Amino acid sequence: MNLISNIWNNPKTSAAGLLIAIATIAGVLSQQGVTLGTAGTGTVITLVCAIATALLGLLAQDPGTAAPAATRLSSGTTAKLGAWALIALLLQLPFLSGCSGITVAQDIVNWTPTLQSAVATVDSTAALLAPVDAPAFVAATVGFDIASNLLVTQAKAYLANPSASVLAQLQNQVVTFQQQVNAALLQTVKIVDPASQQHALAAIQAVSTIVVAMLSLVQSVSSKTAVARMAADSGVKMAMVWPYMDEETAARIVAGHYGEPMELARMQVMQAESVAVQAGF
Repeated sequence: MNLISNIWNNPKTSAAGLLIAIATIAGVLSQQGVTLGTAGTGTVITLVCAIATALLGLLAQDPGTAAPAATRLSSGTTAKLGAWALIALLLQLPFLSGCSGITVAQDIVNWTPTLQSAVATVDSTAALLAPVDAPAFVAATVGFDIASNLLVTQAKAYLANPSASVLAQLQNQVVTFQQQVNAALLQTVKIVDPASQQHALAAIQAVSTIVVAMLSLVQSVSSKTAVARMAADSGVKMAMVWPYMDEETAARIVAGHYGEPMELARMQVMQAESVAVQAGF
C-alpha cells in the first residue's frame, strides 16, 4: 500500500522514473542488436527510446509561475527532473543516431593530439622516477610510441578506405596497444617507491584512458564475431588493471576532449569499461 500511495502522491516523480527506465532499457536492447522491427527509417526500439526521452523532457519543464503552488514541483525537484532528462537524452544519442565506421575513424583521429601528448608524458616520466625504478618503467613502456603511431595510421587509413580489411587491421592494432598498456600497468604496480609509482601510474593511466576510448569506438562498429576475436586476443583483462585506475582522472580526460560536463564523462567512462568487460576484454 505504501508503494501505491507513494506513486499516487508523487505522480511526476514516478512517471519520470518509469520513463528513465524505459529509455535505459531501450538503449541497452538497441546496443545488443534487438530492434523489434522497423519504424520508418529507424527501429521500434529507437522510436520507443526517443518517445520516452521526449516525454521525460516535457515532464521536466517548469510549469511556470501561473500554476497554483500546490500543483508546482519544487525548484529542486524540477531541476533534478531536468538533469535526468538531459542525462537520458545524452546516453541514448549514440543508439538513436548510430555510429558509422567513418565517424569512429574520425573520432580516433581526433584523439591523436591527446594520445601523442600522453605518450610524450610517458617518455619523460622516467626522469622523475627513482634511479632503481626508471629502467623497469622504460622497458614496460618502450613500445608505446610505435603502437600509438600505428593506431593513428590505421584510423587514417580506414577513414580514407572504410573497407572490412582495413577495419580488421584497425581492430588488431587497438587491441595490441591496449594489451601493451595493460601489461605496463601491471609492471608499474611492482614499483616499490611510492613517489615513483604515483608518477608512473598517472602517466600510463592517461594513455590507458585514451586507448579504452578508442577500443570502445572500434567495438561499436565491429561485428559480434570480430569483437569475440578481439576479446580472445586480450590476455591481460581490464578487470586485472581496474584496481590501479583512477575513474576521476579518466573522466577528466574524456570531459576535456569532448568539452562536456564531468557527470556525462563519468557515465561514458563507466559505460565504455562495462561494455568492454561484458565483451570479454
